Amino acid sequence: MTLTLNPEVLSRAESLGLKARGIVEGLRIGEHKSPFKGFSVEFVQHREYVPGDDIRHIDWKSYGRSERYTIKQYEQETNFIGHVVVDASRSMLYGEGQTNKLEYAKLLAATLSYLIIHQRDTVALNVFDAGWRVRLPASSQPGHVQTILRTLEEVEPRDKGSIGPLLSDLAQQSRRRGLVFLLSDCFDDVASLLNGLSHLRFQGHEVTVFHVLHPDEIAFPFEGMTRFIALEDIVKVLTRPRQIRGAYLRALETYLREFTAGCQANRVDYVLADTSRDLKETLVGWLARRLQMG
Repeated sequence: MTLTLNPEVLSRAESLGLKARGIVEGLRIGEHKSPFKGFSVEFVQHREYVPGDDIRHIDWKSYGRSERYTIKQYEQETNFIGHVVVDASRSMLYGEGQTNKLEYAKLLAATLSYLIIHQRDTVALNVFDAGWRVRLPASSQPGHVQTILRTLEEVEPRDKGSIGPLLSDLAQQSRRRGLVFLLSDCFDDVASLLNGLSHLRFQGHEVTVFHVLHPDEIAFPFEGMTRFIALEDIVKVLTRPRQIRGAYLRALETYLREFTAGCQANRVDYVLADTSRDLKETLVGWLARRLQMG
């Protein structure tokens, strides 16, 4: 399926922007707070003058009080690196057309990537199933968007995987703090998944989970005698949905409550991405809430 970015979505998302809320580590001066001390933006602290320091940064008022040469240090602003992580396991096959979970995740990933590069930040694409399937290195070049689009177009779901260990692996490899976006239906052991997210947070990354679910998975609207075929296991079940709807919805509620509570405890931003909702509504709504929260 050909991926086409929606100009209306891009325009609205660009107006809101995607600024790092925490401290990130960049390689050049940009728009986000850096842990590295420099001589720009916000004052942080004084330090003693040492030979070789630029005398323009000496705090003469402080010298008048203490007769000691001190340098004013400021907090630089920097670019961030965004890690877009896309689930390409077979469970993402569910849905038709625009409500297909993988296609929805691909378009969301491409839009996020465009937004990050448009504001002169850096983005890396990571696609997984049972293991890492695609690892595009980070770049801030405009042409990188086209590379990401072509790569996502070629991705087809295959194996079943465990998400948590892969997130821990990403945390180990990505020592420079940045932003991580997980786009997945999150069908995994909750404890393992939360452990991977916690590892990313421990490394200092700002993490957002876009929980991609089809409306059928949320409401279980099936009627009559129905055959359910598992996408990741060789299992087929013929049953009357009305008889199991209550148990299914209770299990879903328990799972979502545990998962969202774990995200909140780890300060992970959780976004339910219902594929029946327009992408603009999901993305722009999240960006607006994010901006309000500061």
